[in-house]
Amino acid sequence: MIISEVKTEQLFIIQDLAYKIWPSTYGEILSKIQLDYMLDKFYNLNYLQNQLENGQNFILISNENVIVGFASYEFNFEKSNKTKIHKIYVLPEIQRKGVGKILMDFIKNKAVENTNLGLLLNVNRFNKAITFYEKYGFTNVSLIDIEIGNGYLMQDYVMELNL
Repeated sequence: MIISEVKTEQLFIIQDLAYKIWPSTYGEILSKIQLDYMLDKFYNLNYLQNQLENGQNFILISNENVIVGFASYEFNFEKSNKTKIHKIYVLPEIQRKGVGKILMDFIKNKAVENTNLGLLLNVNRFNKAITFYEKYGFTNVSLIDIEIGNGYLMQDYVMELNL
């Protein structure tokens, strides 16, 4: 497995992967209309570019020259001494094969290198990935509801891992 940092001209790869991954990840949780709304809002190239320019680091993971997942993270999130994992997604056919752990280990190591003392993330309260995060050592620290427009609400857990 090879992890590489994403450059501006590669953001379309993140967009393409999200459109492949989200329907299986959220198809049973969100309506198709909300899923389409969220993909259009959070994975349009201008939005991704803005995130890249404002402190998020995007990475791709590939296996035998095939890109199978991506993640994004931000050091010192909101002036804390923690790294926020904004996105971590793996193609459905590759899930449960250790790819998510490789991405998580990479981000964890980068956080330690940058003297951050913890990792944090938000996860939909109904997302099956919660089990993965718990096995990795994250604990649920709070509930958060985030209005995202169009009458939609993200209902998340905030999870943290001390480093």
